[in-house]
Amino acid sequence: MLAYCSKISQFLKDVSTGHIEKIIEQGFETSFGHRTSPAELRSWKNSLLALSNVLNNPRMPKDVGVGVEFQIPKTSKRIDIILSGVNSDGELTSVIIELKQWESASKTSMDGIVKTFIGGGYRNVSHPSYQVWSYSQLLRDFAAVVEEKSIQTHPCSYLHNMAHLGDLANECYSEHVSNAPMFTGLDGHMLLEFILSHLVKGDSCETIQLLSNSEIAPSKSLADALKGMIEGNEEFVLLDEQKVVFERALSMASHLDSKQVYIVRGGPGTGKSVLAINLLSRLVSEQLNARYITKNAAPRAVYESRLSGHMRKTRISALFTGSGSFVNTPSDDYDVLVVDEAHRLNAKSGLYGNLGENQIKEIINSSKLSIFFIDEYQKIHIRDVGSEELIRSYASELGAIVYDDDLVSQFRCGGSDGYLAWVDNTLERKATANVHIDSKQIDFQVFDNPADLHAAIRSKNDSGQKSRVVAGYCWDWVSKKDPQKDDIILSNGAFSAKWNLTEHGSLWIEKDESIDEVGCIHTCQGLELDYVGVIIGPDLRCNDGVIITDVSNRSKSDASIRGLKKMMKEDPSKAVVLGRDIVLNTYRTLLTRGMKGCYVYCTDPELSLHFKSKM
Repeated sequence: MLAYCSKISQFLKDVSTGHIEKIIEQGFETSFGHRTSPAELRSWKNSLLALSNVLNNPRMPKDVGVGVEFQIPKTSKRIDIILSGVNSDGELTSVIIELKQWESASKTSMDGIVKTFIGGGYRNVSHPSYQVWSYSQLLRDFAAVVEEKSIQTHPCSYLHNMAHLGDLANECYSEHVSNAPMFTGLDGHMLLEFILSHLVKGDSCETIQLLSNSEIAPSKSLADALKGMIEGNEEFVLLDEQKVVFERALSMASHLDSKQVYIVRGGPGTGKSVLAINLLSRLVSEQLNARYITKNAAPRAVYESRLSGHMRKTRISALFTGSGSFVNTPSDDYDVLVVDEAHRLNAKSGLYGNLGENQIKEIINSSKLSIFFIDEYQKIHIRDVGSEELIRSYASELGAIVYDDDLVSQFRCGGSDGYLAWVDNTLERKATANVHIDSKQIDFQVFDNPADLHAAIRSKNDSGQKSRVVAGYCWDWVSKKDPQKDDIILSNGAFSAKWNLTEHGSLWIEKDESIDEVGCIHTCQGLELDYVGVIIGPDLRCNDGVIITDVSNRSKSDASIRGLKKMMKEDPSKAVVLGRDIVLNTYRTLLTRGMKGCYVYCTDPELSLHFKSKM
């Protein structure tokens, strides 16, 4: 998907009109389904004019392709410019250019990170060479046509408002610069030579169109890549704010003379778990006493399963642990504790919930550096207390310095930031501008029959794309006592299935035969699929266009609402809000498990119509 594509000859004519930004804007709205900001329009106008001055040269083949705002498959990131043609060996080739309006930048102590004025203040951001190299690498990873057609990619950046590179050329960034050179406004002739060295003739946009229409290469799941990451291999390319968070965390870990807390906010699919495991790998390799912590057992079980036979069980258990393991841990006993899904932390620990004071406090107390990855819209249990406010409160009490950052870019749900905003708006979780879904970004379908949904998910799974059906916890777990019975029975028996809990427990998502079962929030939160099928139960319905939640329609087996009836008597207003939050957060989480697509069946016909009206 891209906003603009033409030969250089037409691009130069479009720039000469003085309204290139308007032309790009029209293509952007058509391709991406929404408008962009005035700031980006100004950026297009200024940067594309500067680039045209370089490309407007008689030596430049006039049929070289020019692509603007090319979305990298499976991410929400966009490549500024792709130039396409053929190299001296006759291979299809692309030159990827990151355009920067920066006027200056200063070095930092973090690898691949610089500081510059952006978004109204000075911020840590990816070095231009690292940024454009990482974009190029992701294009190679996810666009299948790159390998099929042996397409060559050559990244670089053009900082047209700068006269000198200054700190950007510091020796500490030499490895990144060698991967992707930089050119200032005074280096236009050098940028031209770089382009011409790779594009000896044009291809009339053939390569750009091949990339834009490419099949998506098999996605790399976190669980699949785990072994390599623990061994220190770079299994995932970290982009932009992911890279900033990673390097900032490592910088904190290298200065453990005072207690620190790092809060990283991020919605579903922004890479929280990828970062958490990457950090664990690096910290352990640097001989630091570090642990990965999550309240939910499912991710730990999956990761441990992937590592079994590769590492001793004692070592696996030492690296991955539950959130209730620090009740009696001495202060600063660990160097770093990395907490994934921090919103799921509880106050008390132990089987009966009677140990300790608060898991957040105990984690901060136990480590010199505590890193909390959190999304408060994923609290799905009455006992979930993880919040930024509480983390800050306990950090202050224990004398810890607090830092924070945000992960905003989407790497699941087809790479669409708009999809998550659409889910929030459609569920009335919070109002957003995304009233209708962008079908170009994610395969979203509403089914009128649960059997058809299950068949569609099975078909995707059979084609090599990991896919499973999940549901809201609205049906009792009767198969626990009677394995011959099914738990979820719909459409007068036309569809019936067992909960995943019966046989596979937390490893449900790993087992091939679990395609016949239905998962729940407790066995898929923190994990991801290629396609997810979601059965929305009677705890969520629609009445005259208004979303209604009803926790009374949850199963009596559901521990996540146990105690809500008592709360309803003691504090009814709090209970109503909490019950609504649990239901909406549950479905928000389920609807965002798919990297490529989400299929939905609603037990309430009006809710089904509500979803369809938003497509």
